[in-house]
Amino acid sequence: MRTLGARIKEERELHGWTQIYMAKKIDATPAMLSHYERDFRDPDTDMLVKIADLLEVTTDYLLGRTNYRNTEEYKRTLDFAADWTDDEKTIATATVQAFRQIKNK
Repeated sequence: MRTLGARIKEERELHGWTQIYMAKKIDATPAMLSHYERDFRDPDTDMLVKIADLLEVTTDYLLGRTNYRNTEEYKRTLDFAADWTDDEKTIATATVQAFRQIKNK
C-alpha cells in the first residue's frame, strides 16, 4: 500500500508542480512538504485538507482508505455498473473477493 507521503508526492508530480510551488499554495515551507512526502512527518488535519483540496483528491484517498482519487471517479464507477443485473453484480463481487484473497497471500 502506498503511504500518505507517496500519494502526496505522486499527485504533486501528476500536476507537474515543484515542492516549492506546492508549498507556497498550502502555506507551508518546502522542507515541511518534503517531510510529508518522505513520511518523516504527518500533516495535521487542517493541512491534510488543504493538500487534498489543492490536489483535487479526497483525504480518504491520501490516507489510503480508498483508491478512488475523488468523488467524481467513484461516481463514474458506480454509473458503470448501474444497469447490471443482480447476477452480474454477484459475479463481479465474487471476482473481486477472489482477487483480493490471491493478492493477500
